Amino acid sequence: ALAARGAKVLVNDFAGAGTGDARRPADRVVEEIRAAGGVAVANGSSVSEPAGAAAIVDQAVSEFGRVDILVNNAGFLRDRSFARLTPEDFDAVVAVHLAGAAYCTMAAWGHMREQSYGRVVFTTSNSGLFGNFGQSNYAAAKAGLVGLMNALKQEGGKYNIAVNTLAP
Repeated sequence: ALAARGAKVLVNDFAGAGTGDARRPADRVVEEIRAAGGVAVANGSSVSEPAGAAAIVDQAVSEFGRVDILVNNAGFLRDRSFARLTPEDFDAVVAVHLAGAAYCTMAAWGHMREQSYGRVVFTTSNSGLFGNFGQSNYAAAKAGLVGLMNALKQEGGKYNIAVNTLAP
């Protein structure tokens, strides 16, 4: 939708195809955007590491000259009741949903401040707002995004950086 409105888009997805198709999911989305006349590039870095998040933003700036909008929508599930949840499952989900969003935003924040413009969007869920059985790790990460948004919208205001969270 952003590409259809003229935005140049970097599509990030760390996941592999896993279906015998050599293309990554990000590659397929980029092909769709280009076929519709848009401009897009793919990136396969992991948001769960600061270096991966920085690589995503660095590529966007290198390809397009700036970064105006950051949509933090990376995620996956490891649903288990809390009694059966392992620390590894908890950490993995929080690393992608919460830390990944924070790392990507950290990487883009300086660029947005310098240009006095930016838009950051986080994606939470009803699990983060109200809880859901078997999703304590996911709920904690998604609730954390709301707190992160509330702090960053205060910090970003004087630099014309708007920060919002969607709860589909």
